[in-house]
Amino acid sequence: MTAVFCLRCGTPLEEQAIGGGLRRACPSPDCGYVFWDNPVPVVAGLVERDGLIVLARNHAWPEKMFGLVTGFLEREETPEEGVAREVKEELALEARAVALIGIYPFQRKNEIILAYHVVADGEIALNEELAEYRLIPPEKLRPWDFGTGLAIRDWLARRQPSSE
Repeated sequence: MTAVFCLRCGTPLEEQAIGGGLRRACPSPDCGYVFWDNPVPVVAGLVERDGLIVLARNHAWPEKMFGLVTGFLEREETPEEGVAREVKEELALEARAVALIGIYPFQRKNEIILAYHVVADGEIALNEELAEYRLIPPEKLRPWDFGTGLAIRDWLARRQPSSE
């Protein structure tokens, strides 16, 4: 395992019992740095354009793997602004309406996903991150059991007419 060093003083971090758990922390009594390793917030957009859902494939993903548009929040932007920015950057679409679907843990990547339904307009033009996209009718969407797939599941469930 590679040593991890204090960001403040450069001393190798050590595991210590802090805040009810084991944390990597600086052993120097003059420093006090703790690496909390808290989850990072990520925004995800279930993008709807002209009644169809846009699924995209990142260049790093296997050929048949598609997902929602995702990205990290930037300093001083709201999650709604962040997801609209990501949709603009990755697909060249303008967000017309943004509505929260839900918040989901993505423990494998130590992230918290803030998922939004984004109704967007414009012509799709992929940025350098994306290899291709597909336009899927909502009734043909099939959620997966982790990450952004949970948002698709919840969004589809809310669209179903009530049987009561």
